[in-house]
Amino acid sequence: MSDQDLHATIERLQRENAQLSGLALATGVLLTQLLQSNLKRELNPWKSATKMMDEARAAIEGFKPETAGEQDPAMKARALDALAQYDEQIKSVLPA
Repeated sequence: MSDQDLHATIERLQRENAQLSGLALATGVLLTQLLQSNLKRELNPWKSATKMMDEARAAIEGFKPETAGEQDPAMKARALDALAQYDEQIKSVLPA
């Protein structure tokens, strides 16, 4: 592969990464707002949020995709980090 081909491939991957990052950001914002709206309607929003996060954490930890291979630990770690972010964002607007 020539330097020019390599440079073009890197630029293409950087564009794809930026597009995926934008998609992930929009999805995360929408999901967080939706969950916040739903949880505010609960009688005990904090308990409901905690239960939802605990169930999500258990699902992530139990997830075993057939195609992840050696990426599985990194993927799970990032998913658990994202879950912690969502938990913080969602609970930040719930009534005390």
